[in-house]
Amino acid sequence: MMAGAMDHCVVFTLITAVVFSLCQTAPSSSQDVTVEDQEKAKHYLSQFFPVVGSSGSKGRGIGPTNFTERLQSMQEFFGLEVTGKLDSNTLELMSKPRCGVSDVSRYQHFSGRPKWEKSKVTYRITQYTRSLSQKEVDATISQAFKLYSDVIPLDFQQINSGTADIMILFKGGYHGDSSPFDGPSGVLAHAMSPGQGIGGDTHFDDDEKWTLTQRGINLLLVAAHEFGHALGLDHSRDPTALMYPNYKYVDTRGYKLPRDDRLGVQALYGVRTPKPKPEPTPNLKPEPTPGPKPKPTPEPKPGPKPEQCDPDLVFDAATSIMDALYFFKDGYYWKRNSYSEDISLNTVKSTWPPISSVDAAYEYRRKNVAFLFSGGQYWGVRGETILPSYPKPISKFGFPSSVTKIDSAIHVPWSGRTLFFVKNKYWSFNERRGRMDRGYPRYIAKDFRGIGSKVDAAFEFYGFLYLSEGAKQSVYNYRFRRLEPGYLNNEWLDCYNQANYQYS
Repeated sequence: MMAGAMDHCVVFTLITAVVFSLCQTAPSSSQDVTVEDQEKAKHYLSQFFPVVGSSGSKGRGIGPTNFTERLQSMQEFFGLEVTGKLDSNTLELMSKPRCGVSDVSRYQHFSGRPKWEKSKVTYRITQYTRSLSQKEVDATISQAFKLYSDVIPLDFQQINSGTADIMILFKGGYHGDSSPFDGPSGVLAHAMSPGQGIGGDTHFDDDEKWTLTQRGINLLLVAAHEFGHALGLDHSRDPTALMYPNYKYVDTRGYKLPRDDRLGVQALYGVRTPKPKPEPTPNLKPEPTPGPKPKPTPEPKPGPKPEQCDPDLVFDAATSIMDALYFFKDGYYWKRNSYSEDISLNTVKSTWPPISSVDAAYEYRRKNVAFLFSGGQYWGVRGETILPSYPKPISKFGFPSSVTKIDSAIHVPWSGRTLFFVKNKYWSFNERRGRMDRGYPRYIAKDFRGIGSKVDAAFEFYGFLYLSEGAKQSVYNYRFRRLEPGYLNNEWLDCYNQANYQYS
């Protein structure tokens, strides 16, 4: 068995939907915490946020070292206010069933990065669920594997006898390993990391109501998650990723592997090269005698479109608007839908006619409005509708007359502030009070160490700040003032190149 395969038995649990509101309400007092609450919290943290070097840590890297730090890590991961105290929101979340894997990050591989050292992996379903027909299960399991074979050079083949690389079964309670299932609405499934013997084996709790729809537990989503583990992926901290530890239904029609999971599995196995299309059969019929050539109709000259996969792509601005991400460049914008990951290119003028180009942008979700800046003016928009009484001069925010253009802007929901970046400095605007904070501007390089001295584009996404200087983008944890591994800008537009992957 490959080293680490048994050590990384993983479980995937159903969790009541956690609302990742980025403006959390104030937690209740911790004075009412009982001794029983304290003991439950210690057990929870020792299991899911262990101290490095303890028997439960499994050598999974550097982590928090005491109760308060582990509690803060847990609160940060689940989008709670990071207090380091046992408030009611934290205790409530701790009481819910959850995944048994302790270590999470943007995306993660198992220790030692185990993977299948072959081009074809076999699988066999030895016991089927009572909830669906055998034909439905076979088709769904095949579809789950295809999500991966579409993006990596690995093929999957079902066999009906003998020992396969990945053995699959549906059974409730005790089912032959050391992790018995716990009945409906708890642990959904678990899988082993790649390796010999039980490596890659995947088990589903048949006490769950397995379905192919939104009702019950969707088999495609859970199976695809577990097969991610069977291929070598650990859990992701990105709530939009398939490998996020909590179950959440998304529409599976036309479903494709989300970006975070695709980059993770491609980092292990590489990128599948599309097969060349066959050459068309030549037309052997004699061509008719040509008549007089018609005068060519002059085609309208399109404006210069930005190159989507240019590795040196620099965004003019970026923001979320109503559950989609917008990336602006030279009078155009790419719109990326959150879940379908469809990407479209449009001109700014075709959507918001008075605006030719966008220098900076941010969304203020509390009022369901986004602001687009161009030169010394800005517009308030709701979706594709420009709100009345715009444009307005940027001096309304309190900038001095020397500021004639904003480089980038970003709203930080949990602080209620919007940060405006201009050259090598930035301002902090208090949205609730409608005025600039005292003590600004401040130097970018001093307060945001490691991201550079200028910010060309910025947006907030699931609690992290994405700040671009040139073609590179830093991921900034604003709560902890910590820099995470970054991207190239074009990766948001589904452009992936192993040579430039995840710079640091």
